[in-house]
Amino acid sequence: MSGTADGRGSAGAGGPVLEMRAITKTFPGVTALSDVNLTVRPGEIHAICGENGAGKSTLMKVLSGVHPHGSYDGEVRFEGEPVALKDIRAAERRGIVIIHQELALVPYLSIAENLFLGNERTTARGLIDWDATLREAARLLRRVGMRDRPQTPVADLGVGKQQLVEIAKALAKEVRLLILDEPTAALNDEDSAQLLDLILELRGQGIACIVISHKLGEIRRIADVVTVLRDGRTIETLTVRDSPAAEPRLSEDRIIRGMVGRDLDHRFPDRTPFEGHRDVALEVRGWTVRHPVDHQRKVVDDVSLTVRHGEIVGIAGLMGAGRTELAMSVFGRSYGIYVSGSVAVDGREAVTRTVPRAVAAGIAYVTEDRKHYGLNLIDSINRNVSLASLPGMRPPGPGGRGFVDEHHERAVAERYRATMNIKAPTVFEQVGRLSGGNQQKVVLSKWIHADPKVLILDEPTRGIDVGAKYEIYTVVDQLAARGKAVLLISSELPELLGMCDRIYTMAEGRLTGEVPRGEATQEVLMRHMTKDRG
Repeated sequence: MSGTADGRGSAGAGGPVLEMRAITKTFPGVTALSDVNLTVRPGEIHAICGENGAGKSTLMKVLSGVHPHGSYDGEVRFEGEPVALKDIRAAERRGIVIIHQELALVPYLSIAENLFLGNERTTARGLIDWDATLREAARLLRRVGMRDRPQTPVADLGVGKQQLVEIAKALAKEVRLLILDEPTAALNDEDSAQLLDLILELRGQGIACIVISHKLGEIRRIADVVTVLRDGRTIETLTVRDSPAAEPRLSEDRIIRGMVGRDLDHRFPDRTPFEGHRDVALEVRGWTVRHPVDHQRKVVDDVSLTVRHGEIVGIAGLMGAGRTELAMSVFGRSYGIYVSGSVAVDGREAVTRTVPRAVAAGIAYVTEDRKHYGLNLIDSINRNVSLASLPGMRPPGPGGRGFVDEHHERAVAERYRATMNIKAPTVFEQVGRLSGGNQQKVVLSKWIHADPKVLILDEPTRGIDVGAKYEIYTVVDQLAARGKAVLLISSELPELLGMCDRIYTMAEGRLTGEVPRGEATQEVLMRHMTKDRG
């Protein structure tokens, strides 16, 4: 089914600023886009939704010149004219600027130097005009609501401000169409709200924005129109609101139905009630860790918790509560300076002072940052799946030590590609080419194959669409049904409420509450999460 918007655009009269017609893009063995159409009007916030692998990022790479003209079929028209963009610079010269999910700033350069990198303000002699650079940088920073000095190194900024610097950098290029790919994926609630307000301000200035996001609540807040992609095709284009000031009339459930092709009446699998008499699989006692730089500050302070076999236990907390610090320090003391505490697995004290020892003790950790810590992005699916269990990949016989049985490795990866529904042409596909949801499935496959007793999941569905989320929830539920102990860290309270048997809450490095499933609500959890440690 295909649909179009009703012709309403926030700019009122006038033609579209962008038309993409019958765009088709293929890679070896994969058709990423097939006859995709997209129309954006001036001053419109146009959201693009779809499951991971639907073709959203590929479409934007076509538009921004990452995939140059000639590498795809179809036509791109900008401001009424056909354009043949050969690279990113050509797109930027036309006023089309993309901000990727992974920010492209140089941390050791100043804000001003980043703003004009490749777009320098120079004197008549070709030298950098530092007075003009700093003056223009200050003006751009004010425009995006930042009060930082232009000379500030980008490394000294938080992720939220770095995202604002990226937008200021786009404004320096006289942007007319701004593309934002998952702009709030790594931001806390406060930074996300500030960024969304800025996007609304840009709309008021007549700048068209295309926003790719899995956060449907944010889309309903800011978008005028939504185009839904599924399996590389345009499914429909829907009106979110009748005017920029109007309330959204498009529900999240309606967007989801377009994305997955069906209603998701239940966003979480039905959990079999946990049998509370099962043995304790993981026990953490008196765990205390100091900050790696500020040695006086405790990031984890006297935390004690338990997880039983077959139980899914959540940890809720605001940004900076110490959830990830707790998980990483328990898993091989990967973060901070250990002060005190012990870990027991199946009732026996476990030595977890290094990652290999933590793995040997039966603990696995799925990091919140899969791209940096969970995967080798330049290697294949089969190599990534085997990384946590290489000793089991040895060829048989005494001469196999130090070698990998590639046939066995491939067979294991093929099994997980099928059972985890990893969308890739072969297990030799480079992991960096996969969508976020499929990358997360590879991380889970790696640790599931290691057969741990305890699985710590840190933001396991961050940046993943609702369809892939349900698949991962189902895998986690199946692991618990097999007797695995699961510790689930999430910033999404509905996720914790939908998946967990018990939920611990943290604030400022300490546990502030323990709530059973039957008593857990968002209000109860938030009350515990905001407790003064007193």
